Amino acid sequence: MFTGIVQTQATIFSVSDQGSFRHLVIKTEPQFLQNLAIGASIAINGCCLTVVEFNDTQVHFDVIDETLRLTNLGLLSEGDTVNLERSLKVGDEIGGHAVSGHIHCQGKVTKIDTSGNNVAMWVELPEQYTPYLFAKGFIAVNGASLTVGQVDANYFSLHLIPETLRLTNLESTQVGDSLNIELDQQTITIVETVERVLAKRQ
Repeated sequence: MFTGIVQTQATIFSVSDQGSFRHLVIKTEPQFLQNLAIGASIAINGCCLTVVEFNDTQVHFDVIDETLRLTNLGLLSEGDTVNLERSLKVGDEIGGHAVSGHIHCQGKVTKIDTSGNNVAMWVELPEQYTPYLFAKGFIAVNGASLTVGQVDANYFSLHLIPETLRLTNLESTQVGDSLNIELDQQTITIVETVERVLAKRQ
C-alpha cells in the first residue's frame, strides 16, 4: 500500500532483458534506501515492484512482460527519471489517498497549457475506464496522488501546482507521453455496486 506522495525522483541506471523479464537498476540517494530489505515494495511511477537487490545508491527490480505491457515501465531507457515511493508502514500519515500500486492503464497526454507557474494537463484514457472518472475525484498519475479537474468523454484534466511539478517527473512530461494511471479503488467499488443493483432491478 502507498499514499501517492512521491518521496523522490531517481534515474534509470540500466535496463537489460533477461529471458522472460526485464531487469531495471535505479540510482537514487542513500537516504531513500535506508532500512531497505530484499523483498520490499517500492512504487516506480506508481507501479509496485519488488526489490531483488540493492546497495548504497542503487536498487534492482525484475519486471515481467505483463507489467511492461500494461505500464510505461516498458518504455523506460537509461537516463530516464522516475517517481519513487516506499511502501506505507503502520502509523504513517496518508498524505494523498490509498494507492495499491496496481496500474489500471496508461493515459496519453494530449494537451498541456501553462499559465504562470501552473500547468493544466489533459489526458486521454481507454474508454472502458471512463465510468470511474469524476471531477474532484482521486486519481494516481505516475504514482502521484492528484485530483481530477474536468472530465470530457474519455479525457480528463489535471491542474498541477509548482510544488507537484518540482517533486515529480510530471514537470518534464510532454504531449504524447504515456502516464501510469491507477483509478481510485473506492470509486470503482461504488460504481460497480450501483451498476449491479440497477441491473437486478431491470
